[in-house]
Amino acid sequence: MTQSELIFLNFTEIRRRSIKLWNGLPEKYYNWKPDEKAMSASEMIRHVLEADYGWNIIINQGDMTNYQTPWKNRPFINLKDELEFAKPYRNTFLEGIRQFSDKELNETEIVHPGNGDKKILAKYLLRIGYHESVHAGQFLSYLRAMKIDRPNIWD
Repeated sequence: MTQSELIFLNFTEIRRRSIKLWNGLPEKYYNWKPDEKAMSASEMIRHVLEADYGWNIIINQGDMTNYQTPWKNRPFINLKDELEFAKPYRNTFLEGIRQFSDKELNETEIVHPGNGDKKILAKYLLRIGYHESVHAGQFLSYLRAMKIDRPNIWD
């Protein structure tokens, strides 16, 4: 298995588990949040999904100066609708990862636009996976606080 195939598999597994968690949330709790400063459950789902669009620009060293998300002014209707809207952006992101050679993964330097930190592409991609995993942990705590049965993501 190549490095890009392994990273692709990791992203696929992380997202599969995220979707499993998100499906455990009844629609009546979409706007629930633990406090006023936190994201709501639906905002967290959207945050994770729309990040793929931005990550794709960053890993391909595109210009983020005038970044605008395709989700701008788009209402959150339900999880199914959100996943359907996100699908082409996710596919573009994943297909881009598949195209990277081992040389590119180990030598391309990525500058994160938010803080200017520099990382090698492979490490940056693993950081992206960690980002979604952290939000999965947050989402589990949301479900626990709502006293909702948590889906088993450890299959």
